[in-house]
Amino acid sequence: MDESYVKIKGKWVYWYRAVDKFGDTIDFMLSEQRDETAATALFKQAINNNGFPIRLSWTKAEQTTLV
Repeated sequence: MDESYVKIKGKWVYWYRAVDKFGDTIDFMLSEQRDETAATALFKQAINNNGFPIRLSWTKAEQTTLV
């Protein structure tokens, strides 16, 4: 999962993106909030649209506090 803070039509939102092992986007979501609820919603949406993943992995970025 990747997140960015982007401006769309003059409004700042968080852009959450689920990626596969090749770095290709498999699903995305825009949210006004950066919290566990938003991250969970993206995971649920990605699983519903693409099936349950075999493996989850993430980098140990300093900002990764929700995982």
